[in-house]
Amino acid sequence: MRPVIIAHRGASGYLPEHTLPAKALAYAMGADYLEQDIVATRDDALVVLHDIYLDRVTDVARRFPGRHRRDGRYYVRDFDLAEVRSLRVHERTDASGVPVYPGRFDDTGEVFRVQTFAEELEFVRSLQAADGREVGVYPEIKRPEWHRSEGVDMTPEFLRVLADYGYCEHSDPVYIQCFCAAELRRIRHELGSPLKLLQLIAENSWKESSTNYDPLRSRRGLERLSRTVDGIGPWLVRAYRHRRRDGHIASSGLVERAHDAGLAVHPYTFRSDELPPGFDSFSSLLSFFTRTLPVDGFFTDFPDKAVQFLRTHSP
Repeated sequence: MRPVIIAHRGASGYLPEHTLPAKALAYAMGADYLEQDIVATRDDALVVLHDIYLDRVTDVARRFPGRHRRDGRYYVRDFDLAEVRSLRVHERTDASGVPVYPGRFDDTGEVFRVQTFAEELEFVRSLQAADGREVGVYPEIKRPEWHRSEGVDMTPEFLRVLADYGYCEHSDPVYIQCFCAAELRRIRHELGSPLKLLQLIAENSWKESSTNYDPLRSRRGLERLSRTVDGIGPWLVRAYRHRRRDGHIASSGLVERAHDAGLAVHPYTFRSDELPPGFDSFSSLLSFFTRTLPVDGFFTDFPDKAVQFLRTHSP
């Protein structure tokens, strides 16, 4: 079966991440799934943003000077939905304001905004109605433990919004992803959701959640995960080994162990302008992951390049 193409934050290699134009472009390019990252505002609205912070992708510092916390960051949780809606979204920058990915969308005055989770699902529904092609959604609950420490439990509302748009059954075109293993167990066993779940696997040093990720890559850890989730989303560099002295690349065994446990594997993130060690082209990267391993899907900022590759190279 052809691996599924997940548009990472939309067609984020071409337009500012998580904006509706980026999602529309990814749909037009033929992505199988459109990704959403979900965080909460001060008035508990669920909005589509990659971070719990606003300062790397919006003009919040200019619009609301002084509204940062002691660490200098502007948190979504400190702003009402109306305030977040008023912000202008731009390409991701670092702390000094320099674009993280030089050469991507050049801001020439276009206005991009933040939308709610429900608004994005409504937009996806409209895209499908206009074109007739079904596309899946792939929402991530961001930092649920942190959000609870801030006084909001996002997950029940998150599931309600999905249900409102018809995502109710395991067969529906949706994956729920999260870095927090406890939250995924809660969704499956306490809240009783039948939807497909995917465990994102980070590096412990990233501090994405209280989850210890190292054991999850083991055969035993993957077998335990299979009691709750349908797949894993590992950082792509964990799926292979690169021998520097001669450039040899081979599987790390992670994909095989996951498949043995009955889990799908959807690694992240495939970028043609940021190749991982050992690969000298985007096509060689895609070839290894879709033909040699092979994985069941992957997150990419460039869905058009992935679609074109899969059309011309049968896995």
